[in-house]
Amino acid sequence: MSIETGLRERKKAATRQALYEAAVRLAMEHGPERITVEAIADEAGVSRRTFSNYFANKEEALFHGDRARTGLLIEKVRARPAGEAPWAALSAAAIEFYGQLGDLNPEWISQTRLLRRHPSLAAAQAQTFATMEHELGEEVAARMDQDPSEVRAKLIAATFLATLRVSLTVWLEHPADASYLDVARRALAETGRGFA
Repeated sequence: MSIETGLRERKKAATRQALYEAAVRLAMEHGPERITVEAIADEAGVSRRTFSNYFANKEEALFHGDRARTGLLIEKVRARPAGEAPWAALSAAAIEFYGQLGDLNPEWISQTRLLRRHPSLAAAQAQTFATMEHELGEEVAARMDQDPSEVRAKLIAATFLATLRVSLTVWLEHPADASYLDVARRALAETGRGFA
């Protein structure tokens, strides 16, 4: 990759991140149903057209953080030893990923709570999770040397993501009782018994 290409990619990533942060900031201030693409673009200091180059709509911008975190998690799964069983690889990757994140940011927690309880975002949230399941399912299928359309790979990916989501919900309800990593580790071990 040339220096110019690398700089261009970093600028694109910075613009995407600025749009995401602007969307979340406005959603926190005004509620997700009251913000517009134009307002997000203005808040980020870019044109409406620039917004459209990065996101199809405000919902996609709002859930960009979830997609980005899942992408990093999938990279961790790919880095696991090839012979490792799928659930073991997924669990180890998640523990490493969340261990490196450390304590979850209180601002991110507030944002997550807001986005998860808004009915107007339910469809976008479901679509985001479906996309993440598909991407992770392909990785699991490759690890199992299966066709990605096989049900077991899809089931493992969906169960893994559901386990992380349930862990987050449980932890958000009682954050002082344990760290998110501890809750997720216990949930992954419990759920993994069915995939051993």
